[in-house]
Amino acid sequence: MDLFEYMREQNQEKESPLASRLRPARLEEVAGQQHIIGKDKLLYRAILADKLSSIIFYGPPGTGKTTLAKVIANTTSAEFTQINATSAGKKDMEEVVQQAKNNLGMYGKKTILFIDEIHRFNKSQQDYLLPFVEDGTVILIGATTENPYFEVNGALLSRSVIFELKPLEKEDIKQILVRAVTDREKGMGSYEAELEEDALEFLADMSNGDARAALTAIELGVLTTPRGEDGKIHITLEVASECIQKRVVQYDKSGDNHYDVISAFIKSMRGSDPDAAVYYLARMLYAGEDIKFIARRIMICASEDVGNADPNALVVAVSAAQAVERVGMPEAQLILSQAVTYVASAPKSNASCLAIGRAMETVKATKTAPVPAHLQDSHYRGAQKLGRGLGYLYAHDFPNHYVKQQYLPDGLTEEKFYEPTENGYERQIKSHLAFLKEEQKS
Repeated sequence: MDLFEYMREQNQEKESPLASRLRPARLEEVAGQQHIIGKDKLLYRAILADKLSSIIFYGPPGTGKTTLAKVIANTTSAEFTQINATSAGKKDMEEVVQQAKNNLGMYGKKTILFIDEIHRFNKSQQDYLLPFVEDGTVILIGATTENPYFEVNGALLSRSVIFELKPLEKEDIKQILVRAVTDREKGMGSYEAELEEDALEFLADMSNGDARAALTAIELGVLTTPRGEDGKIHITLEVASECIQKRVVQYDKSGDNHYDVISAFIKSMRGSDPDAAVYYLARMLYAGEDIKFIARRIMICASEDVGNADPNALVVAVSAAQAVERVGMPEAQLILSQAVTYVASAPKSNASCLAIGRAMETVKATKTAPVPAHLQDSHYRGAQKLGRGLGYLYAHDFPNHYVKQQYLPDGLTEEKFYEPTENGYERQIKSHLAFLKEEQKS
């Protein structure tokens, strides 16, 4: 490293964003994530012992994935190399691998390769790394905001330990913010700023577990707020709210959080909690989710979870799906809210859902039994000569529009697929079927 490069790095460190400057250098400085870096935990012991295997850090933005990688860089005796998957290509990886081979062959020194946003690598790029991870040429540390089980090759996963980072607790964020305002070496202590208690509480809450969002807000507040008469910068609640604007919605339409929210949405409707269901609807709408996708999920829930306990639920859901396509946003949210609260509040039954499941299993497990002759089609030429449809009893010719006859194929006449519940309208269905069963006996 020459003098100019050294000066460039020094200036870059001074001018870098607060979130980067304040990044911990030692394990003891890391806030939160005690479930993986507590003193009795595997990762803590592995870092201190400098005995890391390939690992993948997975979690929302601002939870410390890159921070932990930097801590490892400061504590390991191995060569530490960092690349970002959004800009790196195969040539960059080839250079890293060649240098790693040289380090191992000439100096017996291992190389840790930290790949930020590893989910951005395509399959062939990930496949390229596999043999070098497997033979120990490089120790891989991957960081991703996406579920690695969806986005990272199974072969790489099987050779890595996955650590999930959680959104930071409110107290962790408060600790980081206080340090940011008071630290004169890496933070903004030299600005003589005072962070009022209610502003601290607000920022810690509104950052939603994202330390980077909180630090960006406090940095903006300190740099743009004029000094008071006492010569100090006062970060009030009003200043804090202007800096962070609004709560960050943890929802990524292309990531696994998308599946978490839609899962909670469906389960809330199924669980007859309209308040929770409409809350998750609001989160999806706020994040820009496709309203047609939401409408499809409501229709499915109306059939799968409400079923015949309230047949009108499916009518409402289908009507809503058609309406939102014609109306569009923002009015579509009113239609979706009506459908969601109706489906969530409706009596529930999955009897019809279970019925098709049982029937599918029976069809799969048994031979394709012939349709009883009297139920077969008798309209084509020569059908009656073959005995098709002979003996069929037309139900509407009989009292109560019902007549006893065999409908299931031979060998399956005792099968029971649909078993109505006592919920909602299905109670009437159950009563009617019981009545017909009594009619059979007469």
